[in-house]
Amino acid sequence: MPKVKADAKAADNRLKRKGAGAGRKQSKKAAKDPNKPKRPPSAFFVFMSEFREQYKKEHPTNKSVAVVGKAGGDKWKSLSDAEKAPFVARAEKKKEEYDKSILAYNRKLEGKNPSEEEKSDKSKSEVNDEDEDEEEDQDDE
Repeated sequence: MPKVKADAKAADNRLKRKGAGAGRKQSKKAAKDPNKPKRPPSAFFVFMSEFREQYKKEHPTNKSVAVVGKAGGDKWKSLSDAEKAPFVARAEKKKEEYDKSILAYNRKLEGKNPSEEEKSDKSKSEVNDEDEDEEEDQDDE
């Protein structure tokens, strides 16, 4: 019978190890801002949006998302660079639009007016460096 007690102790030890992390605080993710612009689709996703419509017209009875995704992936792989070019161009255009909107969004977060242009070509770090240099000069006097 001593063997039963040893098995019970081993099981208890395993349970303790599993439960050890339960007392830790889990870090919470920062809340997502609903006003933040969505990231632009890649060339593949631009292609897939068009491909899905075409595939649904050709196969109206198909309800499987996986089948459509698999067919789209295979088609994308078989396209040449020249055939992919229009999708890449559209993706680049969407990326430029996203860059503009995210820049405006970030300025808005900083409290600046999006139409306001920067008064200086210097980056913030360069401006901060100058302020520190001036403080050092004043301390030397």
